[in-house]
Amino acid sequence: QLQLVESGGGLVQPGGSLRLSCATSGFTLDYYAIGWFRQAPGKEREGVSCISSSTGITYYANSVKGRFTISRDNAKNTVYLQMNSLKPDDTAVYYCAADPYCSDYNLKNGMKYWGKGTLVTVSS
Repeated sequence: QLQLVESGGGLVQPGGSLRLSCATSGFTLDYYAIGWFRQAPGKEREGVSCISSSTGITYYANSVKGRFTISRDNAKNTVYLQMNSLKPDDTAVYYCAADPYCSDYNLKNGMKYWGKGTLVTVSS
């Protein structure tokens, strides 16, 4: 059974950093793209970043470019989202998702398989 489990969320002050992890199981990570999405209270879901399966090509939302970095460790079946220079607007539940493809289209429209999310709160 395909599973994605997010961890690493929490409370951080503005300007701080967090690293989110997405642990995967039940499928071969090498063959899947992984994306990070977020949803703040009262707002629509936003695609944050994704990384392709074979080439490692990455996509980022304009709102996080230069601050967030996505990476993958297929040997550990884990994908990471390093978040630096965090702002209060980054507060949201962050979800990882899996799909055969990573593209701007996927960031806009979502992916096939989803985790349950981890809460990130940026506040002083």
